[in-house]
Amino acid sequence: MIDVLLADDQALVRGGFRALIDSEDDMRVVAQAATGDDAVALTLDHLPEVVLMDIRMPGLDGLEATRRIIAEPRAAGVHVVVVTTFELDEYVTEAIRAGASGFLVKDTEPAELVRAVRVAASGNALLSPTVTRRLLAKVAEATRTVRPVPALAELTPREREVLVQVAGGLANDEIARKLYLSESTVKTHVSRVLMKTGSRDRAQLVVLAYEAGLVRPGWAGGAAQGGG
Repeated sequence: MIDVLLADDQALVRGGFRALIDSEDDMRVVAQAATGDDAVALTLDHLPEVVLMDIRMPGLDGLEATRRIIAEPRAAGVHVVVVTTFELDEYVTEAIRAGASGFLVKDTEPAELVRAVRVAASGNALLSPTVTRRLLAKVAEATRTVRPVPALAELTPREREVLVQVAGGLANDEIARKLYLSESTVKTHVSRVLMKTGSRDRAQLVVLAYEAGLVRPGWAGGAAQGGG
């Protein structure tokens, strides 16, 4: 059973999400929070597998709430998914830096939300859905400053190539087909890239790749020329 906590200041949104999640046989809502402070407290009380976190809430916002949850050692098994809108693109990279495993838009299809909960609970970042790829392109446009990332020097050429594909929003099976590798080999490369760069998950790899200039808007799935 996947335990889910809902954090949103709008009761109507929480009610809709709860009805959808509780209708699934393998998941349930264990708590609801209307503020960031309550989201942190209730998360630490219940330790759900997934928290659906709104950004704009009274008092503590969703970004700071995410930081505090991720910073708690006993919440190591909690995966935060930030729920946003296209108007809040500027917050997405900050949310991922804070430790969020991914993000959803509020007008996502019900089936996509259910799938997202399962993906997050399994420990994977939410980077594959079509709507997420569109949003990643918008986020990339806001990531204008290229910064040196020393850890990239530790990557092999193949690991660097896999990182670029991850930054393009491709899942392991898609990367395997594109690079003519087995899916298990791709998983191994991704694990090594995570370890060498000190990244928590694939979502943080995306931010790293954009900030390092490995990929740029319009280059999803392709390497930047001369990127460092």
